[in-house]
Amino acid sequence: MKKTVLTVVAASLLTMSAIAPAVADDKPVKPGKAADKPSPPSNMSTVGGAQLGKAGTQVNLGAGAPVLPKDLTGRSWIVADAESGQVLASHNAHWRLPPASTLKMLFADTLLPKFPKEQVYKVKDSDLADVGAGSSLVGIKEDHTYTVHDLWLGVFLRSGNDAVHVLASMNDGVDKTVTDMQAHADELQALDTHVVSPDGYDAEGQVSSAYDLTLFARSGLQKADFREYCSTATADFPGEGSGKKRDSFEIQNTNRLLTGDYGLNPYKGVAGVKNGNTTHAGATFTGVAERDGKVLLVTVMNPDSDEDNAVYKETARLFDWGFKAAGNVTPVGELVRPRSVESDSSNTGAAAPEKKNDKGSLKGAENAAAEQQGSSGVGIALAITGGVLALIGAGVFVVNRRWPLPDLVRRARR
Repeated sequence: MKKTVLTVVAASLLTMSAIAPAVADDKPVKPGKAADKPSPPSNMSTVGGAQLGKAGTQVNLGAGAPVLPKDLTGRSWIVADAESGQVLASHNAHWRLPPASTLKMLFADTLLPKFPKEQVYKVKDSDLADVGAGSSLVGIKEDHTYTVHDLWLGVFLRSGNDAVHVLASMNDGVDKTVTDMQAHADELQALDTHVVSPDGYDAEGQVSSAYDLTLFARSGLQKADFREYCSTATADFPGEGSGKKRDSFEIQNTNRLLTGDYGLNPYKGVAGVKNGNTTHAGATFTGVAERDGKVLLVTVMNPDSDEDNAVYKETARLFDWGFKAAGNVTPVGELVRPRSVESDSSNTGAAAPEKKNDKGSLKGAENAAAEQQGSSGVGIALAITGGVLALIGAGVFVVNRRWPLPDLVRRARR
């Protein structure tokens, strides 16, 4: 009996060791080290500034700046100005951790420009063959047709891995999509990111960082379709059947700062972006919010807290702090510009001038944006009082200007 008990105990310990959550660079926790409290590496990236490569909390408080909230448990987090790119504060910003479904921001930023939203696609069995067990699903059925618009609603609202895999199939397969995503991450200088699966599902070696996820959000939010999808609270999704007899059902956005939840109210001014949760990643979230003309991005990865909805509550605390601290802190770094923009700036010595129409106004900017914004995700959209104009030109990266939030979000805040 003693031998049997010892054997069972030993087997249990081995099993627990084998399923320990992945940490930095997706490496298992070393024996004897607390699995729930790993330490960040000492040699993190310094992209965006030397201070961002340091372990621990980084903030340079000025006179009148509030102190950071005390109840922050995320392994990694960042608060940044979405327009200027200034990082107001961070904590292990470049710690490479499993990203979960927040990686779908990179997926969307990469593939959104490739297919018109009206395009119709009939799903094949093979399109869904590689969807991971236990994945979040929107409910796509084989031999049924969906518009690209439907599929993106499934990706953003329900974090549907089935919708991701159908879009990946339309993009010549998962391998091609992973290659495209990695190339786009490299273009954005998101160098902490290694893509293995397009949906963020746990995969060996798949990592990103709070810094990189914030870059993905900032790039994606320059696209009108991206802003629309990530800010949509509910939508009707096609069910079974065909033609006029086809059923539909309502889907709700899983971003709880947008929709609220038990014990959690929607955050005023929030406009997306994406949440995630897997065994290895824990809870992850990147959000964008506007208050008094200031637009902030906050990313929180894997909070170590027993608090319900901890990732959302810690994000909300960081938003509250950021809106109060803006202008009263010295940035600890910056969100870097895409490689192509850096190259253009170094060649010309300055950003390209704003495009004007024949009458010398910015009326033609919206058309220029439609032509340019789908290619590389560079530039930033502008909101001008008295009318919304978009300006995203190849090689142009405008800072310290507002980009527009979707009308849907503005209505929701009233």
